[in-house]
Amino acid sequence: MMNTAPMLFSPPTSHAFAQRVASALGVALAEHEWRPFEDGEHKMRPLERVRGRDVYVIHSLYAEPGHSVNDKLCELLFFVGALVDASAAHVNVVAPYLCYARKDRRSQTRDPVTTRYVAQLFEAVGAARFITLDVHNLAAYQNAFRVPAEHLEANGMLAQWFAGHLRETPLVVVSPDAGGVRRAEDFRARLMKLLGRPVEAAFAGKLRAGGIVTGKPIVGDLEGRCAIIVDDLIGTGTTLANVAGHCRALGATEVHATATHGLFLGGACEKLGNGALASVVVTDSVAPWRVPDGPLLERLTVLDSAPLFAQAITHIHTSAP
Repeated sequence: MMNTAPMLFSPPTSHAFAQRVASALGVALAEHEWRPFEDGEHKMRPLERVRGRDVYVIHSLYAEPGHSVNDKLCELLFFVGALVDASAAHVNVVAPYLCYARKDRRSQTRDPVTTRYVAQLFEAVGAARFITLDVHNLAAYQNAFRVPAEHLEANGMLAQWFAGHLRETPLVVVSPDAGGVRRAEDFRARLMKLLGRPVEAAFAGKLRAGGIVTGKPIVGDLEGRCAIIVDDLIGTGTTLANVAGHCRALGATEVHATATHGLFLGGACEKLGNGALASVVVTDSVAPWRVPDGPLLERLTVLDSAPLFAQAITHIHTSAP
């Protein structure tokens, strides 16, 4: 076991999330300098001694106003390199949302496998470990990294929320596509354990071609039950809106949706705020800055994932050789 507490750093745009992680760990965020330059470049350096320390850099890699995904990615890469050069013992990257994680295979001829390229970038600057939450394809994520790649799951906190709000309601858990069945089944098992009663299962089919999503019939009994659609990510909301409509048509009394990452791109707020969904539950891996005041925001619940990351950091730090 290491004798010193972990050191936590965070670039400015992830400071609020990192502060919650630090509070859960009972430590303060370490001091750093972040300096922009007139040409759009920047530098970030630690203002505290890191030699021989176990360091964690927390940064969620999603776009927000004034900071593109690529801005954040470069920011994180360069700071990891600076910490390695400053002789930190281990520099661990904590990215609640991992950019480019959905481009994990070649779906067309000569496609890039961007997940692997991102992993190679972090390895090149000396990252010792990578920690993220609910990637799109777990096997692809694990295979992309040659350093330890930790994968956290939000199903526990999501199931806990629904168990507390739908305790007496007949339920059916719906996977929006065949690829999400394992995630939905894990959620359903957790929910059954919390409720102490059976929860039904169903899944929908989905075809995607040329950027167009086509929904297929749902397999499962929804008549007279409250449906919970479980997915890893909400993008444009097309899939969720389609599946919610099918659930209603098949006799679901109420439809809820949950996902780890809420991006809410394009027209997602209009699609998901039209009344088909009674609630939408996500984590704070992505700040919901795209959701304006209105019907969706009134139904939206954002759960705090900082304690989950604090627990993971504690386990990794105390288990380190």
